[in-house]
Amino acid sequence: MTEALEQAFAEAAKLPQEEQDRLAAWILRELAEEKRWDEAFSSSADTLANLADEALDDLRNGRTEPLDPEQL
Repeated sequence: MTEALEQAFAEAAKLPQEEQDRLAAWILRELAEEKRWDEAFSSSADTLANLADEALDDLRNGRTEPLDPEQL
């Protein structure tokens, strides 16, 4: 564990139990969400790379138009 994380947990340990439980629940939700994002991106890396290649090909071959925010 890093010093920064140890310090954060030491400060959190000073909070009332109810606040500690809320903080713990929030941290666990954030970690779970981060894991889901990592899994989603890792499983879609090839698809994203292909889409990026297609977009660059369209740009190089003049099949794109400038974005006009007023037209959104």
